[in-house]
Amino acid sequence: MTTMVARPDERTQPPVRPPKGSTRKERWIRRAPLLPALIFAILVTQIPFLYTLYLSTLSWNALKPGKHEFIGLDNYATVLTDSRLRAALVNTVLLTAGAVIFSMILGLMLALLLDRKFVGRPIVRTLLITPFLVMPIAAALLWKHAIFNPAYGLINGIFGGSTDWISSYPKAAVITTLVWQWTPFMMLILLAGLQSQSSEVLEAARVDGANAWQIFRRMTLPHLRQYLELGGLLGSIYLVNTFDAIFSITQGGPGTATTNLPYEIYLTTFRKFEYGEASAAGVVVVILTIIVATFALRVISSLFRMEEGR
Repeated sequence: MTTMVARPDERTQPPVRPPKGSTRKERWIRRAPLLPALIFAILVTQIPFLYTLYLSTLSWNALKPGKHEFIGLDNYATVLTDSRLRAALVNTVLLTAGAVIFSMILGLMLALLLDRKFVGRPIVRTLLITPFLVMPIAAALLWKHAIFNPAYGLINGIFGGSTDWISSYPKAAVITTLVWQWTPFMMLILLAGLQSQSSEVLEAARVDGANAWQIFRRMTLPHLRQYLELGGLLGSIYLVNTFDAIFSITQGGPGTATTNLPYEIYLTTFRKFEYGEASAAGVVVVILTIIVATFALRVISSLFRMEEGR
C-alpha cells in the first residue's frame, strides 16, 4: 500500500524574501531610471506652483511694481466673493457640462456604430478620430471662420440667411466646437468598453429572446457605466481648463456670456494686472481639478481591478 504525502499548498507558504540590504538596493535600481523624469516634473510643475501659492498671498499690481504687500488669504476671499469670478465659475460649469454630456452621447452612438462589422470600418474609424488630432486653436478658428461666419460660413451657406451665430448663441457656439473635438475621445473610451463585453453572454441573451433595446438597456449600458464615468471625469479635467476656443471664438463675450475661469484669470493678469488675485484664482482652479482627478483615478483603479478579476 502506497502512502500519499500531501504537499502543502504553495499559496499558504510565506514568500521567500531576500535580505533587506539587497531588497533596498534592487528597489533603488528599479527607481533610478525614473529619477530624471521625477526631477524634471518637480522643476516644471511643483516649483512654479509653490511660487504661485506665494504670489497668491501678495497684493501685487503690475502697474505698481515696487509695491508688494503681504495680505494672507484676502485674495482668496476676493476670488470667492467677486461677482465676475462667480459668473466665470457658473460659465465654466455650464460649458464643461454641456461639452461633456453632448460629446458622450455622440461618442456612444458612434461607438455602437463602430462596434459592428461593415465594409470600410477602419477608414470610417480613422476619419472619426481625426477631429481629436486637430490643434484646439486651429479647430476654434476653423469653426469661427468656416462654419459660424455670417457672411460666408457653411451654416448660412446651406440654410440661407445671415445669422451671426457667435453673437446670437455664444455658449452654443463654444460648446459645439468642443463637442466636435472631444467626441472622438469619448468614442474611443466607450468603444473599448463595448469590445470588452463578453460576446457569449450577448449571444445567450439573444437566444433567450431579448431584443436589441433590452440588451442595450439591461446589459450593455450597465457594463459601460464605469467607462462613461471615466470619459466624463477625464473630459471634465481637460475641458474645465478650456481657453483656446473662448479666446479665439468669443473673446469671453458678448459681455461675460462665455468667460470661464481660465479666461477670467487671463483678464485679471493681463488687463487688470492683479498678479496676486490671478494667482489665487489659479490655485482655486487647480484644487477643483485635483478633486475631479481624484475621482478619475478611483474609476481607473476600479477598472483595472475589474479586468484583473476576469
